[in-house]
Amino acid sequence: MTKEFDNEIKIFRDNIDRIDRQILELIAQRMDQVEKVVALKKTHNIPVYHPAREEDLISKLRTQASGAGVDPEFIEEMYRVILRNSRIRQTGQMKQKGIRPGAKVLMVGGRGQMGQFFATMFCSSDYTVTILGENDWENVEELCKGTDLVLICVPIAVTLETIKRVSPFVPPTAILADITSIKQGPVNEMLQQFNGPVIGLHPLFGPSCSTLDKQIIAVVPGRNNNACQWLLDQLTLWGAIVVGSTAREHDEIMDIVQALRHFATFCFGQFLCERNIKLEKSLEFSSPIYRLEIGMVGRLFAQSGNLYSEIIFATPDRRRLLKEYVASVNEQIALVDKNDKTLFEQRFAEIALWFGPFSEQAMGESDFIIDKLIERF
Repeated sequence: MTKEFDNEIKIFRDNIDRIDRQILELIAQRMDQVEKVVALKKTHNIPVYHPAREEDLISKLRTQASGAGVDPEFIEEMYRVILRNSRIRQTGQMKQKGIRPGAKVLMVGGRGQMGQFFATMFCSSDYTVTILGENDWENVEELCKGTDLVLICVPIAVTLETIKRVSPFVPPTAILADITSIKQGPVNEMLQQFNGPVIGLHPLFGPSCSTLDKQIIAVVPGRNNNACQWLLDQLTLWGAIVVGSTAREHDEIMDIVQALRHFATFCFGQFLCERNIKLEKSLEFSSPIYRLEIGMVGRLFAQSGNLYSEIIFATPDRRRLLKEYVASVNEQIALVDKNDKTLFEQRFAEIALWFGPFSEQAMGESDFIIDKLIERF
């Protein structure tokens, strides 16, 4: 490089550095305004996430970017990061805001991971939280006195038994709720054993989440919805997205979303293990989509086998569904034996037609994830 080049490029780099400082200053100013928004939302108990506002902002920014000769995709991606950071900051502060501060929450099984997660959330919002663990049942009557919410956070296998044991001691004005991943059995049992307000919850995330920002919680109404509303308001205030459903609809969907998906992933992992595939070597030659898929398989086996066995084999309906899935896979053996590419393509086309417009959406979403994976690895 010549001295002339060095002198000329220094001017441009100095300008870029100056613009970067201005950008940082503007972001800091934006964050300051976010703090004021948080204070106002806390005062009026307004949820953090406002999807219509965010999408309207993104739409306007894309239009402005096009007019300024800037790639709209770049601007959208940048602002998605800014908006998420803003939501997380707001959600973190909303953890300190309770809809009913001082109310007493009893966590039944609250020493498990999900129980600890929600115990922390309630404590941070000034609720009085107590735990009923395996060794505390001799004190169940005393622990239940004066409670406003009894939240059952135990494994699926002991949920119904736990509901029976605790229900006689729950005050009639308290909410009895559970966070089990199946809903028909627990909600029905709570309704039978307890005459007060009942609601079924299913957090569709794990205890490793650092924030409830845009995390989905399925809600199954049980009894006295008005009395349960403050609990839903609290979850929403923490940033969660509450999705209502009947118990049957929830379980039928979870049969696919959880049980079948986890079982199929287990089968794939088992096959790779039985074949003793050189995993590290396969990653050297892998496409981003393979790395993404194998990452999801590895994620399953990084967690508890007991947890997933409970989810996968939770109900007779789920076990019947898994048998149907295995039978469906076995049906493809004839296709492979005959090397029938024509039949494969015919079935492929039928399935593609069934997926319809979602396929294009899936392409866009997976491309985004792949691009992010490439950036990181």
